[in-house]
Formats: sequence, structure tokens, C-alpha cells
Amino acid sequence: MTVACKRIQISTHGHGEMLNVTSEIAREVNNSGVNSGTVTVFIPGSTAGVTTIEFEPGLVSDMHDMWERVIPSDLTYEHNKAWGDGNGHSHVRASLLGPSINIPFINKRLTLGTWQQIVIVDFDARARSREIILQIMGE
Repeated sequence: MTVACKRIQISTHGHGEMLNVTSEIAREVNNSGVNSGTVTVFIPGSTAGVTTIEFEPGLVSDMHDMWERVIPSDLTYEHNKAWGDGNGHSHVRASLLGPSINIPFINKRLTLGTWQQIVIVDFDARARSREIILQIMGE
């Protein structure tokens, strides 16, 4: 078993921005020296998350609208009362989405579906510099 750890730096605008990071992750898996296994994609922090979707403008808009319906940004959040940073909704949204996913790969290729891409969602109320941590395990 081989384990390779990689880091990818990205800049985000926050406010629910979704970034397709599939090609960056595929490149790191391909260059890892691991032929088949799994890659864990993890984003540190409490205001961003990671998932897979069909990354196209209509669905990106639908996802943004869904987050606003389910966890509105304009409600009163206790976090905002305590810290005054206006990102209480960001923390709640990120906790629901989650900070990591696992994706199998075979022959150095991610086993994603035809219309499935890996996306980072930054829910914070400001632009951020983010780091994505990859743990690539296999043989």
C-alpha cells in the first residue's frame, strides 16, 4: 500500500461560489505513483465543503438557490451575534455539505460518471485563499 499526500491552493470569492477542481485532482492522482485506490478530497475550514455534481450553469444556479431556501443568509444566527462576522449561515451550510469525499480510481483515472465533477463550495461571506488536501492511497 502506498500513501501520497498532495495540496492544491485555490482562491475563492465566497458567497456560495462553486469551483470545479476535477482536473487538478485528476492530475495529482495521475502523478502520484499510485495506480489504483482511493483519493480523499478534504477542505480544511468550517465554511467550505466538497461534493460531486454535474458542473453546468443551470445546476450551479439551482444549488445556489437551494442553499438560500434551506439555510437563508439573511436570518439571525447566534454565531453572528457572538462574533459579528456575518457568516453564521456559511458554517451551517458547510456542516451540512461536509468537508470531504472519497473517490476510487483505477489505472490512475478517477471513476467519476460521465457528467460528474468534483466541486468545492465556499460558503464564507468573503473571498478566501483555500487549500485542498488530497490523500491518495492504493497500489
